[in-house]
Amino acid sequence: MRPNYVFIILLIFYSCNKVKTRDEIYPKKLYEKAKEFANENTSDSAFYYFNLAKNDYLEIYDSIGSGKSLVNMAIIQSNNGDFYGSIETSLEANKLLRDENDSIVKSTLAANYNSMAISSSFLKNYEESISFYKKALQFSNDDKNKYIYNNNIGDALILLGKYKEAKKHLELATLTKDSLIYAKALNNLARAKFLENQDYNPLHELNKALKIRQNKEDLEGQNSSFSTLADYYSDKIPKKSLFYAYKLLETSEKIKIPEDQINALQRIIILDQSNYLKSFQRLTAINDSTQTARNKTKKQFAVIRYDVEQKDVENKNLKLRNVENKINIIYLSFGLGILTLTLILGYFWNEKRKKHIRQEKEKEKELEVKNTQLKMSKKVHDVVANGIYQVMTKIENQESFNKDEALDELEFVYEKSRDISYEKEDSKNSEEEFKEKISNLIASFKNSSIETYVAGNESEIWSNLSSSIGEEIYQIIRELLVNMKKHSKADRVVFKFERINNFIKIQYTDNGIGISGDLIYKNGLSSTVSRMEKINGEITFDIKTEKGLKINISFPAS
Repeated sequence: MRPNYVFIILLIFYSCNKVKTRDEIYPKKLYEKAKEFANENTSDSAFYYFNLAKNDYLEIYDSIGSGKSLVNMAIIQSNNGDFYGSIETSLEANKLLRDENDSIVKSTLAANYNSMAISSSFLKNYEESISFYKKALQFSNDDKNKYIYNNNIGDALILLGKYKEAKKHLELATLTKDSLIYAKALNNLARAKFLENQDYNPLHELNKALKIRQNKEDLEGQNSSFSTLADYYSDKIPKKSLFYAYKLLETSEKIKIPEDQINALQRIIILDQSNYLKSFQRLTAINDSTQTARNKTKKQFAVIRYDVEQKDVENKNLKLRNVENKINIIYLSFGLGILTLTLILGYFWNEKRKKHIRQEKEKEKELEVKNTQLKMSKKVHDVVANGIYQVMTKIENQESFNKDEALDELEFVYEKSRDISYEKEDSKNSEEEFKEKISNLIASFKNSSIETYVAGNESEIWSNLSSSIGEEIYQIIRELLVNMKKHSKADRVVFKFERINNFIKIQYTDNGIGISGDLIYKNGLSSTVSRMEKINGEITFDIKTEKGLKINISFPAS
């Protein structure tokens, strides 16, 4: 029978090689089509085809092609105001772009970190933005881009009030031979100088930068100059400041940049009191429409990714069925021969199997006893240990927490512990009750030295949540808080909740001492990981942040 097996293996190998050759061409065509749409500013179509290309590149194990597709998707999201989504996509790309010695990978990483920096800047996370720009600078092999990154670092440092450090980067950026980059850096350098020293006169540099931009018909650049000049004159000559604010509004309306329109109207509201109501109404309308557009864009990109993933699954299933059909035909030709041998061996195997089953049943009984013990131990820890620790935290942190309340809390813990022996399940809470339960839990860890914050904990988040998943999530949040209280030395803890489709996402951050990877399972968080596996969820620990700890949790709501 050996020749038959060799023939089958060679046949399958030959077929796979033919498919691979065809499939290597297809993702490139999808990528090129996506680029065409991107050049035409048709962002939704470009995003769609980059996503298709990404999946097809992954199928042929081309991590660079897939990574480049994801970077382009992230840039599209950032350009359309989906900043959080853009950063998530960029992080996904980084996982694929590992060979940092490859020139294509380096240039792609530079573009990716630049995109992350821009999104972080829009989210006003300037420290994070600077960190990403510096990484873009590290990977960049393009001199022109290096000047741009130095300018952007300087701009972010100005917003943080670090003017001396900003001037160093901006002076490097002014060495460029590109006139528009020079004008951008010169304008920002003048800005840094007069913000550092109110007696400094930056007008020569500001007007020089504006003139370059006007000669080059760089309207977006002119907006930057108008904004800087309006800032400079705001305390000195308010009428001139108002003039430049109106110039900023006029140009931003022409090139349809809502952020610059908002910037201009915020100045005009202060400087032109006679038109206060009119300007305020315009500002409100632009703010609302911008937010609506961003929310729509965010949902649109999420829907596109979902649709592509669904089609990708369908295509894989179709390919799998085709392969299965071919294999079935091949195996049918020699299946009868194998059947005869199988019948002979079957008797001996069956006897061995009976013996094995008897042994397994004995092991299962032992395992069942151990699991019951483990389950009881886990419940005691959840209900009694964490419950008592929470009561202790309330007594320690809240001055208004009196004796009667403490006794009530302890009686509740006692009743819960007594229910363990009867395997009594908690009744299902309503969404509103569960929302309050979570809020009260987080608030109970707040004291004079620890601030707790909650964002997004609305009733809709917990809609149709099963009681078993709800109980696990409650315990997970409590374990994170207990771990924080015991180990992190944090004074600020933030929980953010959101629901996307049927998935609930929880982001935990604190500004404590952080935690190293090898200590995650030693600081009381191993049971947290086990709980997430139990509810088919995912938990990731971001231990590379400069300070503190960041944990992302995601799980299906039902």
